[in-house]
Amino acid sequence: MAFDINGKAAFVTGANRGIGKAIAESLLQHGATKVYAAVRNLDSAKSLVDAYGDSVVPIHFDLAQPDTIAQAAKTATDVAIVVNNAGVLRKAAPLAEDAIAALQFEMDMNVFGLMRMAQAFAPVLKANGGGAFVQLNSVASLKNFADFATYSASKAAAYSMTQALREVLSAQGTAVISVHPGPIATDMAQDAGLAEIAEPPALVGEGIVTALKDGKFHLFPDTMARQIGEAYASFATNVVEANLMEA
Repeated sequence: MAFDINGKAAFVTGANRGIGKAIAESLLQHGATKVYAAVRNLDSAKSLVDAYGDSVVPIHFDLAQPDTIAQAAKTATDVAIVVNNAGVLRKAAPLAEDAIAALQFEMDMNVFGLMRMAQAFAPVLKANGGGAFVQLNSVASLKNFADFATYSASKAAAYSMTQALREVLSAQGTAVISVHPGPIATDMAQDAGLAEIAEPPALVGEGIVTALKDGKFHLFPDTMARQIGEAYASFATNVVEANLMEA
């Protein structure tokens, strides 16, 4: 389902740095009139405000505080693009002492956070003509990396939920994109020890703009992601994106 961002308002979580900031910049550079920069600390969006002026509206948001999600949806009533970028990663192998705690935390933020975002903003998108909902998943949604086992599991669950959202939101004319980056140069990648192979966040921002224009559900924006995406393409087309319930 193709979507034109020109003249539209967007809501981007975690827009103060890394991938979220790159997405906000790409949307504005390609015609979005406004980006709500959803951040925990409003001052952290200063560099975006300095660069884009009144086109950037910082708004308080914290995945760990569900009431801030609901309040944000009540405030940003003009949005036609919602980007659920904010998420968490804890490095935990399946047998690690902290694995269960890590998984509980990551599931709450990465999966239940996605559901809270979708439930809060789906009515807003519907009221504004359908719009688009963009979910930042991961290559770890498709392959479990043992050192990041709990994170991978949470992202697999988030991807599964994204598929369901694609189906149910299509009825109201909302395009859904599942973004699957590999290592991207962010604080999260640095903390995970992936800095040496990480690629620029702008690849994700520009990729989302193109995916919206082309009506693509899956986006694999970087080198590692594209390799995985090429191997996954047939299953994605013939199973994930197909309506297997049709007679």
